[in-house]
Amino acid sequence: MITAPQLRAARALLGIDQRRLAELSGLSVPTIQRMEASEAMIRGNVDSLMKLIGALELAGVELIGEGATSQASGRGVRLKADFDPAKISGTDNSKAKLSMRSVA
Repeated sequence: MITAPQLRAARALLGIDQRRLAELSGLSVPTIQRMEASEAMIRGNVDSLMKLIGALELAGVELIGEGATSQASGRGVRLKADFDPAKISGTDNSKAKLSMRSVA
């Protein structure tokens, strides 16, 4: 499975827009938009999901599941298990601020 944030991150890593991803996967732009707008796991028919994942993998993206390790070498980005979007959205009630040191 793939989540909407994974999909957006994969597309950003590849440097492609929704239209190009639609072309690579054989899906429509509105389908890609709906998938990216999902709140968590992307829901859709199995054929569409397989086309999407296949296109991303052929383009050079390795999708890593929750708690899984990468099977390939190369650089990557992964969210920490305790990631809290409120810390960066300004809705966190704690006074903690992100600094370059804490992000690095």
